[in-house]
Amino acid sequence: MAVRLYRWAQWVTRHRRRVLGAWLLLLLVVVGLGTTLRGRISTEFTVPAVESQRAQNLLGSKFPESAGGVARVVLQAPAGSDLTAQRWQTAIATSLRRAAGVPGVLQVTDPVQGGTLAMDRTIGYADVRFRQLPGDIPQSAKDRLHDAMEPARAAGLRVEFAGSASSAPAELGGPAEGLGVILAYAVLAVTLTSLLAAGLPLITALVGVGIGVLGVQFVSRYVQMTNTATALALMLGLAVGIDYALFIVARHREQLSRPGSDVGDCVARAVATAGSAVFFAGVTVIVALSALAITGIPFLTVMGLAAAATVLVAILVALTLVPAVLSMAGERLRPRGMSTHSDPAHRPKTPGRWGSAWGRAVSRAPWAVVLTAVLALLTLAVPARELRLGLPSDETQPKTSTQHKSYELLAKGFGPGFNASLVVVADTAHLAASDRPTAIRDLTAALAKDPDVVTVTRPVVNRDGTVAVVGLVPRTGPDDPATIDMVHRLREHATTAVKKAGGTAYVAGATAGAIDVSGKLSAAMPLFLSVIVALAVLLLALAFRSVLVPLKAVLGFLLSIAATLGTVVWVFQQGHLVDAFQIAAAAPVVSFLPVLLISVLFGLAMDYEVFLVSRMREYFLATGDAQTAVVRSLARSGRVIAAAALIMTAVFGSFVFNRDPVIKSIGFALAVGVFVDAFVIRLTVVPAVMCLLGRRAWRLPRWLERVLPNVDIEGADLPSYRAAQQAANQTDVPAAP
Repeated sequence: MAVRLYRWAQWVTRHRRRVLGAWLLLLLVVVGLGTTLRGRISTEFTVPAVESQRAQNLLGSKFPESAGGVARVVLQAPAGSDLTAQRWQTAIATSLRRAAGVPGVLQVTDPVQGGTLAMDRTIGYADVRFRQLPGDIPQSAKDRLHDAMEPARAAGLRVEFAGSASSAPAELGGPAEGLGVILAYAVLAVTLTSLLAAGLPLITALVGVGIGVLGVQFVSRYVQMTNTATALALMLGLAVGIDYALFIVARHREQLSRPGSDVGDCVARAVATAGSAVFFAGVTVIVALSALAITGIPFLTVMGLAAAATVLVAILVALTLVPAVLSMAGERLRPRGMSTHSDPAHRPKTPGRWGSAWGRAVSRAPWAVVLTAVLALLTLAVPARELRLGLPSDETQPKTSTQHKSYELLAKGFGPGFNASLVVVADTAHLAASDRPTAIRDLTAALAKDPDVVTVTRPVVNRDGTVAVVGLVPRTGPDDPATIDMVHRLREHATTAVKKAGGTAYVAGATAGAIDVSGKLSAAMPLFLSVIVALAVLLLALAFRSVLVPLKAVLGFLLSIAATLGTVVWVFQQGHLVDAFQIAAAAPVVSFLPVLLISVLFGLAMDYEVFLVSRMREYFLATGDAQTAVVRSLARSGRVIAAAALIMTAVFGSFVFNRDPVIKSIGFALAVGVFVDAFVIRLTVVPAVMCLLGRRAWRLPRWLERVLPNVDIEGADLPSYRAAQQAANQTDVPAAP
């Protein structure tokens, strides 16, 4: 691989202007497509074939007027008054008439006439039902609905919004994300000791992430995509784009620091060595993200493929645009005090003093280092034993948002369970017409008998009487374990009356849907984790021609995952540091976060594993001394890996301050995961374990050595190829007359 990339980099440097022009042209084309032909982004997380989705499909086909999105307008009277006062009724009626005129609105209920007032009549709600499904309602209609309620606000009523038709996609690219980029540039400047060199990884990464994210937005015109998919593509595209370019730029400047070095040859050698690691690590990330398809959940599959596509663009940028820009920068990137005419006897200052010192410290007491690190990570992992999964309710939205305020008003007026309202959808098409009313009455009675059900509404039947919808309100909130138990209990017992008669009944609603998604993901977790672990062992065995190195890497990865999940549970589920991270309320962990974390962190952890251990193998092949190889690899690569990890942590951490609770939790988990894995596992535990293993780390059974191909990511074959190339060039030179 190294030889092929060396030849490729030579071609790129010869045609650098064409390569740069091609990337700029591609960027302009994708910007045009992504901004003018972008699709609609969804905020819903649905899973086909689960019970709640089957209910939604049934309503869509046989009871469409009940399947549309609902915006719940929550009203509160001023202190000392109630909503039945004439002046408030007049303002409410005027606003609701305007709401009925919003395009797509099918039905509007009145809180006074419809009986949707709290006991003290100070809080009430009106449901505005749309013809379209929640994901199909345009933002313009939601905006007009907000404007329609202006008469009620002007009269002095408090107006908030909830429901499936009231949410809006989270915005990306705010001040927090910009701060992450600024921090990344600062780390680059300190690491590379050059403002010009620091700017190159940032510029090339922005080109790659622009193409990747805008390309994803264009594809969303044809593929249903959530706003989280775009956010993940932006996070990963920016983080790996900067890191991959950093590794190549740092290796290039290291080559330039050698006396008499040629710029073109240094670029080619940087791409051949660091570029090989970039290619291998990037492919590992892509495979890990694509493996999300194993879960069988479409929105998660699309999320993984969108992020994988952005990572692919980052790899292509690192292997084409970066060497072209390095070649164009020429001598300006050479470290100060060095030139092509420097005395070969002169040697630059030994790089990586702290890396050498850290490597020697770790190698002196490897057992103490390993035990201390493992105990610390296991301590962080303890809260993960209480992990509960779910989807964010309106309570977790920012405290200043209308969704959070409406949640609090509804809980205050109607009890905590009102925000966990469920619907039971009964399909009685196969029953005789005379038996249908009896089956629905028995169903309603069975639902009312459950001790955790507070209210059961009157059944609503479609025109031909084949589908009935019964609403119910639990005693507890959407995130309460008692509500989850109640949903399972209703599905197992309360719906048997309809099922015994020959019909079908489904328990659905937002709360049931969140339970279904969590259950589906929990069931897919063991298979997904097994595939990821198997991939790690296979890919690392292929890269390093070793058995112990992959096993050590996988165990370290599992420790990182456990510690990260424990930290996430401690903050988001148990409610610690909620004010510091602007978390509105403690709640179960987002159901797809563990799977997503495993996928992304696996790829990124293998990045650092490859970059660090490939240097160890390179020095081991040169010296035959395992401990010296560990110290020298930390001296050469430790500073760059630490910088790359800090950049990723800054980029991911900037998303912690996004308003969307899903994006916030993903950003936090990835930031913690990268920091723990890079600094505790890769830069501490891995060197210590490699010192303990010694030469045994690089042993491979003979039968396996014959089977595994030699991919050469360390560049071991490069010196012989360069010598042969130089000899061929000398042969081609005509002899002097």
